[in-house]
Amino acid sequence: MTSPLLETRDLTLAYGAFHAVDGVGLCIQPGTIHSVIGPNGAGKTSLFHCLTGERRISGGQILFDGRDITRRPAHGRVALGMARSFQITSLFQNLSVRENLRLAAQGTAGWRALDFWRRLDSHRRHAATADEMLERLALSARAELPAGTLSHGQQRILEVGMAICARPRLLLLDEPTSGMGVDDIPTMTRLIAELGRDHTVLLIEHNMSIVMSISDTITVMNRGQILVEGTPQAVREDARVRTAYLGEAA
Repeated sequence: MTSPLLETRDLTLAYGAFHAVDGVGLCIQPGTIHSVIGPNGAGKTSLFHCLTGERRISGGQILFDGRDITRRPAHGRVALGMARSFQITSLFQNLSVRENLRLAAQGTAGWRALDFWRRLDSHRRHAATADEMLERLALSARAELPAGTLSHGQQRILEVGMAICARPRLLLLDEPTSGMGVDDIPTMTRLIAELGRDHTVLLIEHNMSIVMSISDTITVMNRGQILVEGTPQAVREDARVRTAYLGEAA
């Protein structure tokens, strides 16, 4: 059996007596789309904060490609190949769409990305990555517009594109379709599905039709714990999930 790219063992995040994440054990297999679902307050985003180093865990262990990263800071996890998008868009609003992508690609150069005195043509590789991503995101026609002028849905798509520019081994997406209009959701769905071919994707998503259509594995959380985990079909057929999350009769 293939070794997991990301694994947690008895992962816990506690605030006093309250456990936002309570003994979670995840195994994210490489080259898959693994979705985490559950009601508000289930612990999904808290779990992401733990995985990316945004929160210091209270107990347990986090392994990335077999390496213990439990105490590694957020920037150190990025250096190993983890990238994340957030529920709230985080863009350079006044820079063009192309510049947002180019800077994201340039960030993969580490300390060399700070060589601002160099001519732009010295970063042709980063510019080429940005242009390639514009095509992939269907944003070429808006390349020179300030990112802040895009619709909310297009900004969400751009943010995912920026995360991809880092060429991560693991891409964590926190509710990427949140607040998106119906016209932009198919583009985001297609993009995430395509990402599963080249990356390992860990996805928090509230849109069940998207989750069921593109996921290889689904983890259902409730009150900080894993309630059910399995294939989309197994999760769909589980009586607890149908009753609690999909609004169907058991």
